[in-house]
Amino acid sequence: MSILSSIGRIAAEFSAARARHHTERTIRALPVELQKDIGWPDALNSDTRLRHGSQSWAGKH
Repeated sequence: MSILSSIGRIAAEFSAARARHHTERTIRALPVELQKDIGWPDALNSDTRLRHGSQSWAGKH
């Protein structure tokens, strides 16, 4: 794997992590009733388990 492809992969993973963070902030800004309607607390719990599992901040390697 070349250095350029490694940098490109890391940049793509970082971009995806930023997009996930932005989406999470946007959903958390919604009223609690709307968060419950879209199932946000359940989605957050499963996502949190993935983040604290064997994956890195940027995804699987």
